Amino acid sequence: MEKYSCIECGYVYDPAKGDPDNGIQPGTSYTDLPASWVCPVCGAVKTDFTPEP
Repeated sequence: MEKYSCIECGYVYDPAKGDPDNGIQPGTSYTDLPASWVCPVCGAVKTDFTPEP
């Protein structure tokens, strides 16, 4: 599964780790994140993320 980085602050969403502090279980792909999910560091919206090279 692909990692995605926030264009605002550089936070990297890693599907292997998920975002447990916000109810996202490890193994959740970026595309399966709810539309309401935001960056846990800066609050940027999901569309402000780009795939990691």
